[in-house]
Amino acid sequence: MRFESATSDRITAAVFFALGAAMAWGGYTMDRLEIRQIHPASIPGLVPMILGAALMLCAALLFVGAREDEPEGEGSWEHFLVAAGWSIAYALGMVGQMPFALATAIYLAGFVGWFLWRDVRPERPVVTAAGVVVFSVVTAIAISALFRYGFLVRLP
Repeated sequence: MRFESATSDRITAAVFFALGAAMAWGGYTMDRLEIRQIHPASIPGLVPMILGAALMLCAALLFVGAREDEPEGEGSWEHFLVAAGWSIAYALGMVGQMPFALATAIYLAGFVGWFLWRDVRPERPVVTAAGVVVFSVVTAIAISALFRYGFLVRLP
């Protein structure tokens, strides 16, 4: 069974916008630390507010970018189930069982690889596979560094 890409993009955009708004509101209503004479810019809810606003912006861009004239059948339940299953396997099976950067690199390689080989069928598979691995490793290291050193979050 296939579904229309533009409609699914708009529904996804609405869900992400609501999630972003909830994150921004939750960050805004978090307790402040002014009583302890901590600088106002270091409020605990600052990161959730920024991430919520960024998610709302991305959702708005996705909504505006949804095109009616795209060929029908761009998405499928098979793709959805693979993406959902792989994401659940990452969250429940890989994170915490191995270093975060390694788990993230494996997740990204599997995710990107699935959609490249299923939909694109590259003419130069070795170059494409190398590109997927490099992309996955660099992105996993960047995500780990951002959370570890930028947000000061201890990763599993």
